[in-house]
Amino acid sequence: MTPDDVLDAFKDSEALLEGHFELRSGLHSDRYFQCANVLRFPRLASRLCAALVDTMKTALPGVASVDAVIAPALGGIVVGHEVGRALDTVSIFAEKEEGNLVLRRFGIVEGQRLVVAEDVITRGGRVQETIDIVEAAGGEVVAIGVLVDRSGGKARFNHPLFSLLEIEPVTYDPSQCPLCADGVPLKHPGS
Repeated sequence: MTPDDVLDAFKDSEALLEGHFELRSGLHSDRYFQCANVLRFPRLASRLCAALVDTMKTALPGVASVDAVIAPALGGIVVGHEVGRALDTVSIFAEKEEGNLVLRRFGIVEGQRLVVAEDVITRGGRVQETIDIVEAAGGEVVAIGVLVDRSGGKARFNHPLFSLLEIEPVTYDPSQCPLCADGVPLKHPGS
């Protein structure tokens, strides 16, 4: 899948929204990737995640032999599941508890090799939280796979990052947002 194919899939599934949005990072933007809309189509979700896995395997063959995939809830769960399917391995997720991501339902065995999967990153905070969980449990992060890297390649981790689409929509600090100044209603669409 080319980046244009991925962008078309997001547009066709109404997963690329236009308006005035507050991102999870706290920044404002005139575009929003509502991955839940693209992921509601199981075959499309499977095709996107399989393409992401193919990209990772081509660049980093060791990805093919990971022990598990981990994703931050809620947005990354479907991506993690489909990446796990494409890698023929287990998929687990971290979830919020008192404002922090934690492993509640699953465990990581020391030495386990994992891929971190997420739908969209802007700054990468939830991915980093997930990495921290893996490493604190003695696991090893082999790679990070995301459908959309909204940072335009600026998000940095100590592990290889792969995305199907790298884009940098315009973002604004809320105190300097022209959409706020123009009175455009702010939406909080969720992930």
